[in-house]
Amino acid sequence: MSAAPFARAPLALTMGEPAGVGGEIALKAWTQRATLPPFFIIDDAARLAALAQRFGIDCPVAPIETAADAANIFSRALPVLALEAPLPPVTLGEPSAATARAVVSAIDQAVSLVKSGAASGMVTNPIQKATLQNTGFAFPGHTEYLGHLAGGGDAVMMLLIEELKVVPVTVHVAIKDVANTLTTDAIIHCGRVTAAALQRDFGIARPRLAVAALNPHAGEKGKMGGEEPRIIAPAIAALRQDGIDVSGPAPADTLFHAAARRGYDAAICMYHDQALIPLKTLDFAGGVNMTLGLPFVRTSPDHGTACDIAARGIADPSSLIAALKTAGAVAARRNAAL
Repeated sequence: MSAAPFARAPLALTMGEPAGVGGEIALKAWTQRATLPPFFIIDDAARLAALAQRFGIDCPVAPIETAADAANIFSRALPVLALEAPLPPVTLGEPSAATARAVVSAIDQAVSLVKSGAASGMVTNPIQKATLQNTGFAFPGHTEYLGHLAGGGDAVMMLLIEELKVVPVTVHVAIKDVANTLTTDAIIHCGRVTAAALQRDFGIARPRLAVAALNPHAGEKGKMGGEEPRIIAPAIAALRQDGIDVSGPAPADTLFHAAARRGYDAAICMYHDQALIPLKTLDFAGGVNMTLGLPFVRTSPDHGTACDIAARGIADPSSLIAALKTAGAVAARRNAAL
């Protein structure tokens, strides 16, 4: 993928959890810069330079004053925009509440830059949710926080690889609570937002959605649960009334094989693992998390902070590379539509 279509504004990459692998995979991703849209990272330049030296990554880093400076620097060094909040000393593999302010500040900076047009989109390195929440962060994760920063709308999480796009209706919810959390309105909202994103961001003129059932055998006509006729089917009917091409509820165990996947562009799933297990089975390293329903482009690697390997220098940057490519392509499509 050529970087030329993205020259109008670079992508903003956030630091993420500094005790995790975010810095390492950012450095490794830059070494593949010929295939990527230009990006800069909101981080501490000295920290990244030390990581590059520690892990033997051939990636010089260069501090920048503004996002606009990234375009001229990207070909020869990773541009680093300074954090607005100070970053205390970091020990790889050991998340600390002391860094929470800097982590959230990097997200805030990126949002401000994409809202102003200084960045064409944002890519977020993984955060340690529990660490942030222990310091008063009131959101389950990135998706909900970005929805808040965008004005309070209900953002929708899509996970995607080349072979599959999935959208979980309930996300960070315990399995025991899914049935009581699931609503017809939530399914309708996810379907509408997904269909609109497939059109605008992926160029699919008439998106086809498949809706998964919650229960085995799609409830077996009420013998294995009543959520299908009571909650899911009315949502499908409402989406069809909107003119959306939607099928289901389909038993989840028959929805993700190759022949079934050819029949839809995205699958609306009822809970987190129902969506992520098939996607990660197909491509564990290359998944992308994309937030739909925002007024700006946001993607992320589809993995966590990996603090258990953060000190070893073995992190795989494939998912971040895919997230950067996806964000760049979507930003280019949106720019072309202006």
